[in-house]
Amino acid sequence: MEDTYTIMRVFAGSWGMMFMLAAFVGVIAFIFRPGSRKVHQETAQIPFLYDDRPAGDDQHSEARP
Repeated sequence: MEDTYTIMRVFAGSWGMMFMLAAFVGVIAFIFRPGSRKVHQETAQIPFLYDDRPAGDDQHSEARP
């Protein structure tokens, strides 16, 4: 009878690798699925959503006493 470490090592080396490969392919397929470009572009613009104009030097000096 083999010890627990050897059994777990064989399992991780075969089925664990297959699981990680399937998860990787699934994530890549989710990212590049049709129709996701608009969602990614909207998400990328969130930091600039309410930005009317860039902050000037005078705005930074007023915040400090």
